[in-house]
Amino acid sequence: MAKTVYEIMHKNRKVARIDDTGFCKIYYKTFMPYNLYFEEKEDIDTLVNNVTNFNYWCATRVLTLDRTYAKEILNSIGMTQAVTDKDRAKIALSYRCASLTDPFWVKKKGEKISFEKVNLYENHLNNTFIDIALRGRQYTVDNANLAKDLSTNGCFPKAWKRVKNGFVLLKDGGAESVERELLASKICQCFDVSQVVYTEDVFDHEKVTRSENITSKDYSIASMELMEIYAQNHDRDIQKYILSLDRHNYYMMNIIDYLVGNTDRHWGNWGVLVKTSTNKPVALHKLMDFNQAFYSYDTMEGANCQTTFGVKMNQQEAAAEAVKKIGMHQIHDVKKEWFSELPQYYEMFTKRYHYLKRIALPQKFITQTSHLNNCLCTLKIQ
Repeated sequence: MAKTVYEIMHKNRKVARIDDTGFCKIYYKTFMPYNLYFEEKEDIDTLVNNVTNFNYWCATRVLTLDRTYAKEILNSIGMTQAVTDKDRAKIALSYRCASLTDPFWVKKKGEKISFEKVNLYENHLNNTFIDIALRGRQYTVDNANLAKDLSTNGCFPKAWKRVKNGFVLLKDGGAESVERELLASKICQCFDVSQVVYTEDVFDHEKVTRSENITSKDYSIASMELMEIYAQNHDRDIQKYILSLDRHNYYMMNIIDYLVGNTDRHWGNWGVLVKTSTNKPVALHKLMDFNQAFYSYDTMEGANCQTTFGVKMNQQEAAAEAVKKIGMHQIHDVKKEWFSELPQYYEMFTKRYHYLKRIALPQKFITQTSHLNNCLCTLKIQ
């Protein structure tokens, strides 16, 4: 029986190949996906691991099954309810594992096709998918047109929509979820942090949030889930690496998440921005995903912080540490009228805000004193 050989592509660069028995060849190690690990050995354990790793990687490039309307989407493209990585890998492979998050894709050996023909930045998507993803309606949609959109993870209804200059992401989840994300985004814009801006839009006569795509052919993203796998496989200290890469935005993330009570900063919705030409991270990617904000507003401490690299802290402790490290970097005032749709959250926001301000004031005084002392020393030397 003939083996099926898959080639893992980074744009038009063939970075590795693997067949369905696990035999592989790596051509460009530095251009491998961060969460895909192969070994070029021929013992049975290594071959099994290679196949398992490949199926897992493919499976991460399709929607998660807890996503709202996931069943409807799978039914609409005539696929079974996939529950294993192997099943989910088949779905991703049906559209060559293309994604809007990075330039990786897969083709079978011998296929005459290029990145320009399969990438989602330049090729048309079927707008019918928006109805299926946001409202759960049943349609019969061609697999090649629909499945390309199944790369957006999460537990809320969402869909990519093509616009003149690329894509926007529309997110539903109910009226209050939409309002929470809009309010959290307004608050976030009052601070100096790299962020996705969420604005109001309408779909099917209902309010949704709208945000710009943060990736392109030149820049992709890799989540912390991917980075953790990469760090383990390459014996790197992930905490030291992230702090050396983008200390400011890491600490600002913990400050913002505490202020808005965001409980959903798991390792799948924060990560790094990767320069496509080098496949190397350049910074943390923009802060995003606030439709579960204000969920930990019953106490000052908030929820357990999920971004502290295994160190147990609540969100209040993580935010306080961040303010001590870098300050608050507020650039605009937060306005009370923004809370008109969600007035129940204003009091707790105010308490948390003033708590951090009290921590920030001594830091600001120390910085100013240090600057003054430097000036006096300079004058003395002169």
